Amino acid sequence: MIRWIIFIVIYILVDLYAFQAIRTVTRNVWLHWGYVIVSLGVLAMFIYQLTAGSSTRTMTPERMYVFGIFLVVFIPKLVLIIFMFGEDIFRVFAGLFSKLGFSDTSEGFHIPSRRKFLSAIALGIAAIPFVSLLYGMYQGKYNYKVLKYALEFEDLPEGFDGYTITQISDIHSGSFDNAEKVRYAVDLVNAQKSDIILFTGDLVNNLAEEMHDWKDTFASLTAKDGVFSVLGNHDYGDYVRWESQEAQAQNLADLKNLQQDMGWDLLLNEHRTLERNGEAIKLIGVENWGAGGFKKAGDLNKASEGIDAKDFKILLSHDPSHWQEQVKQDDRNFQLTLSGHTHGMQFGIEIPGWFKWSPVKYRYENWAGIYEEFGRYINVNRGFGFLGYPGRVGIWPEISVIQLKKRRTNA
Repeated sequence: MIRWIIFIVIYILVDLYAFQAIRTVTRNVWLHWGYVIVSLGVLAMFIYQLTAGSSTRTMTPERMYVFGIFLVVFIPKLVLIIFMFGEDIFRVFAGLFSKLGFSDTSEGFHIPSRRKFLSAIALGIAAIPFVSLLYGMYQGKYNYKVLKYALEFEDLPEGFDGYTITQISDIHSGSFDNAEKVRYAVDLVNAQKSDIILFTGDLVNNLAEEMHDWKDTFASLTAKDGVFSVLGNHDYGDYVRWESQEAQAQNLADLKNLQQDMGWDLLLNEHRTLERNGEAIKLIGVENWGAGGFKKAGDLNKASEGIDAKDFKILLSHDPSHWQEQVKQDDRNFQLTLSGHTHGMQFGIEIPGWFKWSPVKYRYENWAGIYEEFGRYINVNRGFGFLGYPGRVGIWPEISVIQLKKRRTNA
């Protein structure tokens, strides 16, 4: 209760401060009341969705839309108060300047009025995140991009020169609300005609039942060497309330069986051998292992039992922090790791081949795209779906296509 009171007080204070910009630009009472009604309505919906509903408190499309609307309304206000706070500092100093007698026209301490044109500029700039977040909710979340990479390895077996991998990650099926768009994306994955399809975790938000309506759609994924998958942190159902540990365990068992029913080969700290023209590479899949407070069920040693350091290896590990903490300098030489998890925070600025930025970079060293250290690579997929904010701005849903190439050395 105390936390909610603090939250409400902060929200109202931000509201009142941001309102000063609107009041400076226009004296229209109807607009003023409209601002107040919308602000209080969004606050009420937000509190209701976070305190009521299903006992499991899982993220549903409805809840995410309320959260999205909250962001659409609240973040522009934060932009407003940044401008207004800067102006208020200037106004206070101007008042002190007059109080100290440095102005011939001063009549004691007097803070100048807000300048209308600055408030208008602030409102115009605040409109940018407002429009962007709305666009991200209604268009950006299904703005699928196919990103293609070619990676060279000296120790790649000749038989796998030109081998293609399609990676998808973070489906979060409980968030979907448009079957036509999802069907289009699955068809787009198949259209790549890769040799193999690899899914790197977070099939659902929390509950196996979230996948029921999408099972047939994703069962249609097909590749010559099959579809392989691993678990992500959300697949264990750790972020909702359960009646018992047995109920949570059953949910995980149902999720595993569901992937089997779809024809996917779920790797649970184990590996498979892929063969081509008498040569082989190893496909290794670990359960979720994440730094910080995330589940550490992944067991790289168990998954790699019987594998030689000279074997060419592709590792599926949901959380890229695993690569930083345990994989990239491992003596067994895991040449390529495929991860997801970060979603690129579903928000950022990206100019392909030149610049990319997202706030998530301050949490994860590897957060989107290809990284290389010690001659070993990781691809962090930006995610197929979305969670929390029901949209994407600048960091679009991704289908990764990676071609493995044999590096030729000059004799």
